[in-house]
Amino acid sequence: MSAISPPHSLPSSSSKTQIKTRNPNPIHSRNRIHCELKNTSSPQKWTVDCVSSTDPIHIILKPPNSVQMSSSMDSSLKNSKRVCLFYCPEMKCLAERIASESDAIELRSISWRTFEDGFPNLFISNAQGVRGQHVAFLASFNSPGVIFEQLSVIYALPKLFVSSFTLVLPFFPTGTSERMEDEGDVATAFTLARILSNIPISRGGPTSLVIFDIHALQERFYFGDNVLPCFESGIPLLLNRLQQLPDSDNITIAFPDDGAWKRFHKQLQHFPMVVCAKVREGDQRIVRIKEGEPKGRHVVIVDDLVQSGGTLLECQKVLAKHGATKISAYVTHGIFPNKSWERFKHDEGGNPESGMTYFWLTDSCPETVKHVKHKPPFEVISLAAAISSALQI
Repeated sequence: MSAISPPHSLPSSSSKTQIKTRNPNPIHSRNRIHCELKNTSSPQKWTVDCVSSTDPIHIILKPPNSVQMSSSMDSSLKNSKRVCLFYCPEMKCLAERIASESDAIELRSISWRTFEDGFPNLFISNAQGVRGQHVAFLASFNSPGVIFEQLSVIYALPKLFVSSFTLVLPFFPTGTSERMEDEGDVATAFTLARILSNIPISRGGPTSLVIFDIHALQERFYFGDNVLPCFESGIPLLLNRLQQLPDSDNITIAFPDDGAWKRFHKQLQHFPMVVCAKVREGDQRIVRIKEGEPKGRHVVIVDDLVQSGGTLLECQKVLAKHGATKISAYVTHGIFPNKSWERFKHDEGGNPESGMTYFWLTDSCPETVKHVKHKPPFEVISLAAAISSALQI
């Protein structure tokens, strides 16, 4: 009986597979049969060489050539929206990460100079080269001193006859500490929203504005009709990181106050939860557990941002007191004025009273990242992939 030697490598066929052949006539010498391998994902054309001059018959299965595979990749790239991404100096590292996520994103440069009197002297390189292109700008309003020069660029780019314009502002900074309680309080968050709402309209229509975890939920209603806000969240990045932990089945989510619970509990509803609350005792405000049980659990405190860190540290103390075996924290925006990150210590092997196991934050605030990167318990989770996806909307 004739034997058929198996090919060196066979295509994966985990799904249903059909093989169609042409030229089924008897093979008296070396002939070539073209086969089409179909599965539920994508068909692939393979070539079969049969040599029958000797016994046993040899069948040689050849995979699709690299030209065909590369043409498929080129086709998917053509379907992607090609984006010219400009960025401010503070966001250079994040911009490079975003560009590395997709071949459809091309980095473009701006000369950030100043005149002798200190006012901006800005130049957009190859401005005519972006005509008809989808253009985006990655901004960082990390301090009032850099907002004006970036606004100047943001207002200029849509006027370069671009197909569309997207402003990526990962952290919307104003309004994080404002309390509108007395007549005369000025809502600067509303002011900034109005400024961004008046960005000139490009040929493709209003500007798209991408923001992650805006602090006060009502701020999303501050924007006018000439801008299209797209509110994203860093919580999916946290969920992915929690799944990688060795004790992922022992995670409990804690919220430092009702505001954080209202904001995030629906995205984290499959975890056990602890809700803390600030209560006043005499002249002091202390943190207590309002509901939930942290005993024996790895508790992760979740909030949108951190400033001085006082509330998180108080939560850490009360959770450790109630029996949490590990305590970590996540914030989308690590602001940390006056080097307040120094208040957070590493637990050095599982002592929740002395420190935290992890403190996750994103790279929405680049100045903070420079200081805490590679310093336990801090761990930076990049927004690059999420921003890259948002630019394809």
